[in-house]
Amino acid sequence: MRAMIRHAVLVAALLAAAPAAAHGGEDHGTDWTLEPWIVLPLLVALVLFAIGWLALQKRAAHADLGRRAWLFLAGWLVLALALLSPLHEAGERSFAAHMLEHELIMLLAAPLLVLSRPAVILLWGFSRGTRRVIGAGVAARPVRALWHWLTGAIPATFIQAVVLWTWHMPALFDLALGSEAWHAAQHASFLASALLFWTAMIGDARGRPEGLAKAALCLFASSLVSGVLGALMAFSQSPWYAPYAALGMAPYGLTPTEDQQIAGLIMWIPGGLVHAAAALAAVFVLLRNTASPKEPASARQS
Repeated sequence: MRAMIRHAVLVAALLAAAPAAAHGGEDHGTDWTLEPWIVLPLLVALVLFAIGWLALQKRAAHADLGRRAWLFLAGWLVLALALLSPLHEAGERSFAAHMLEHELIMLLAAPLLVLSRPAVILLWGFSRGTRRVIGAGVAARPVRALWHWLTGAIPATFIQAVVLWTWHMPALFDLALGSEAWHAAQHASFLASALLFWTAMIGDARGRPEGLAKAALCLFASSLVSGVLGALMAFSQSPWYAPYAALGMAPYGLTPTEDQQIAGLIMWIPGGLVHAAAALAAVFVLLRNTASPKEPASARQS
């Protein structure tokens, strides 16, 4: 695992040097996106996690740290590939590619990162003095109360739904397509709302039966929320977004309307299936937990 962390830091160093090389040379054949506003936050998160993981590993070796590192690196890698790989640039020419990028961020990278429980590990990536300042701020009652509310199942579900529908309004989506700053804000809000949502869902799923039931309902609701929006796109007979419509034919010879319909299907079917599968998993755990205490009593009666 130590070797894996060192390799991750090496990859981070290479990525840090890549933007200068890409912009400084004459070879622009690469389709990888190496903009500083994308690369630097990814690098900072990876380096902080690596430093924090090594510090905690020295203090007390724990098998759970290895599992959490694998989950974090998997989530980080999915996020990096979604934002840096040719998929990101393809999203400027194809709404379907853009949608696939968003789905990878919200449905794969976010839950993997949440499952890794990275907060404490990231905190240990800072110096002792900085840790104390951050810890004191996080421990403040207003901050704890706000976090408790934001990661409640119902508020987190509502926030993600609002973010999803708001950014897919034509005016805002066109704004994001035409501005790097707004595009960054769009991706940041998608990731932040998904992190809150999965924190709420996974946290409730680990709790009491009431939490499991609430998580299952919210997951089913989320599958409907994204499914309805995806279905509207899939059945639309005209493109919603002017920048994509102005491009004419999308890659692979698709018209703007066909490209949008495929994007709608990506949101509707895979997106809905992920939420529905997670909801069914929560229901399964709920039923198993509620049934298991009754088994000894029925065995005694027989």
